[in-house]
Amino acid sequence: MRIGFELHHDEFEYDIRGLLMAFFPGAEIVYRPEDKTGFDHYIVFPASECARKLDRKNEIKERSYHMLKALTGKELPWGALTGIRPVKLASAMLHEGADPEEITARMMKEHMVSREKASLAADIAVYEDRILKDIDYDGGYSLYAGIPFCPTTCLYCSFTSYPIGKWAARADEYLDKLETEMETVSRLMSGKKLQTVYIGGGTPTSLSPQQLDRLLSDLRKHFDISGLLEWTVEGGRPDSITPEKLQVLKDHPVTRISINPQTMQDETLRRIGRRHTVADLISAYELARSMGFSNINMDTILGLPGETVEDVQDTFEKIKALSPDSLTVHSLAVKRASRLKMEAEGTVVAGGTQEESEEMMRIAAAAAADLGMSPYYLYRQKNMAGNLENVGYCRPGAEGIYNILIMEEVQTICAIGAGTVSKGVFPDGRIERCENVKDIAQYLERIDEMNERKIRLFGCSD
Repeated sequence: MRIGFELHHDEFEYDIRGLLMAFFPGAEIVYRPEDKTGFDHYIVFPASECARKLDRKNEIKERSYHMLKALTGKELPWGALTGIRPVKLASAMLHEGADPEEITARMMKEHMVSREKASLAADIAVYEDRILKDIDYDGGYSLYAGIPFCPTTCLYCSFTSYPIGKWAARADEYLDKLETEMETVSRLMSGKKLQTVYIGGGTPTSLSPQQLDRLLSDLRKHFDISGLLEWTVEGGRPDSITPEKLQVLKDHPVTRISINPQTMQDETLRRIGRRHTVADLISAYELARSMGFSNINMDTILGLPGETVEDVQDTFEKIKALSPDSLTVHSLAVKRASRLKMEAEGTVVAGGTQEESEEMMRIAAAAAADLGMSPYYLYRQKNMAGNLENVGYCRPGAEGIYNILIMEEVQTICAIGAGTVSKGVFPDGRIERCENVKDIAQYLERIDEMNERKIRLFGCSD
């Protein structure tokens, strides 16, 4: 399908494109084409006379939403909201004095959000507000370290991730460069409290036990971790987890780990290139429990190629039997940089109908409730199955604080490693970013430039 469109206000092209992508998933969408023929739909969206930009944008999105609803007969669960952080909107209302019911009503009226999703956002805003009360926004910061290696690259993955087999000979060199970023960040953040550390990727446990120990030791050498509220390491793939690596994590004060199945269906695991079995996942999880890890997260993805509602139900029954402490439920987002997008179009069906996607999400939410968990953070992405969301659920005290901070943008996050993005949150309300290059070889060669970018962002120099 081909959709052409134009606006009276070019500044809102991105927002309206997002709505079109939600109403017409998978369609080719073209803005202001020279040739207006050959489209299944060509849509001219309304103008607005509002003086304020925000009011103008909201009016245009509301009117455009109703046009597309009439054209397609569809309603979207998140209405006219196209951003990735709907809970920020609910949080702003909460801090203005609105209660959850008022927040729900306003999101339904002003943004056409369904009652179910508006209520979810309001509840999470309340939960986050309670969790973040101990966070020092101005005097504290968080640290993210990216390890861009994996045993294999999953079909759906668009993260900075490279097979460890190809890069094993240079992994120590990568850690050398990562340490120079640690030195720079520790100097830039001198006088501030490090409150959370998150080591992600990739799969950090793709490193050898010795390399993993070096990484954690380097962090402890360059940063004062005495005030940490949380230290997370993504174990991720069970085919990268060994007793020796888990012991390294125990020897350092890592407080939270992830062991991520994505699905508990062996056929799907083979289809998406995971190269481990459900039995491997169960063994890795039971090993971590036996070694004393008391805060284990599991990630799952709904809408994986070929999966049915029954498969998802079975996956969550198996997860309930393991009883993790937190659960992150992703709706599949097909990214341009993933093999699922580049290689499998036309050969692998991802996701399902709107009804199937919503039923899968209900199954996940019910399983989390059965495990005594509540939703505590949420975000959205483009091209998500069913136009839904990603939700983190946890038992009381098992929250991933870093996950909330990265979504709500209330505290500076310094990020080191290939493909990472640092985000400075300043007292005057500014939020500014600087990116590291994604390619590992470029990162190794240009590490001085990566450090200079951080120095410019945080206003410090030798």
